[in-house]
Amino acid sequence: MLTISPLTQKKIRSFKQIKRGYWSFIILTTMLVLSLFAELLINSKALMVKYDGNYYFPVISDVYLARDFGQVGTSEANYRQLAKAFEAQGGDNYVVMPLVPWNPLEQDFSGDFPPTAPSAADKHYLGTDDIGRDILARLVYGFRIAMGFALLTMAASYAIGTAVGCAMGFWGGKFDLFFQRFIEVWSMVPFLYVIMILVSILQPTFTLFVAINVLFGWMAITWYMRTMTYKESARDYVMAARALGASTSRILFRHILPNTMVMIVTLAPFTIALNITALTALDYLGLGLMPPTPSWGELLQQGKSNLDAPWIVASVVSSLVVVLVMVTFIGEAVRAAFDPKKFTRYD
Repeated sequence: MLTISPLTQKKIRSFKQIKRGYWSFIILTTMLVLSLFAELLINSKALMVKYDGNYYFPVISDVYLARDFGQVGTSEANYRQLAKAFEAQGGDNYVVMPLVPWNPLEQDFSGDFPPTAPSAADKHYLGTDDIGRDILARLVYGFRIAMGFALLTMAASYAIGTAVGCAMGFWGGKFDLFFQRFIEVWSMVPFLYVIMILVSILQPTFTLFVAINVLFGWMAITWYMRTMTYKESARDYVMAARALGASTSRILFRHILPNTMVMIVTLAPFTIALNITALTALDYLGLGLMPPTPSWGELLQQGKSNLDAPWIVASVVSSLVVVLVMVTFIGEAVRAAFDPKKFTRYD
């Protein structure tokens, strides 16, 4: 059973008392969870179809053809048209559509020439982009990709950086000197040039960008963890643990790491914001994910190219600012709540 120490409980209570950080955490977490189920909220597939007494669930089932529901053709059923047809016919048949009945890759040329302004009648609540795709759908799916990228990159970078930094600070000597020189050399490699070269050789994928950012992102936390570990390893409680015969793994994982985790917790929100900005910038420059992947950077580029359609740039800039501000508020609250001057742990 997982137990939380009284010290950690004090820190959590302190975090909850900082209202703007706490509520930013609640809102951002809710947004992330909802984005994981975006297919149930924003999709061109129906949630449920009742037809001739039978129930179908297209959003979680195989593709249903138009002829399966009495429509003409052998392509996939158009559930928006099917809903209108059932409504006109009356009877027991009906279609339950998501709140936004458009997927992020679907183009709509039924009305004016895109980009079209926001319209509740067409269910394009934030309008469409320059090729007729729903902006709200691309914002939500793009948010999921950006947050997934930021969290995965941070987790991998921090795992590597924490391991290397703790080893450097704990063992020191030639091991420490070797990695210092290695990090100094590796940090001089131009990140943007590496991206440009790899994108020109390999097909840009989500996994590729996570790997590249991890290769260059682990060094920052390494320096912090090296310094923190070096300081903690010289403290009396570590000396006492060594004198009592504690193993190296016990000293690292039971004594040193719990007292250096404050650095990881404090820097994590700011790293998330940095990773979101990095992916958005790469997509904006055309060096990011392959089209037609939903992307905030690609929407930002469209907004710049279509200033006569202000709803594009207003939507993506507002979303980006709101998310980054919330992440910053969370970071400030965590930094204040986990302040080592207020809470210190010695085992």
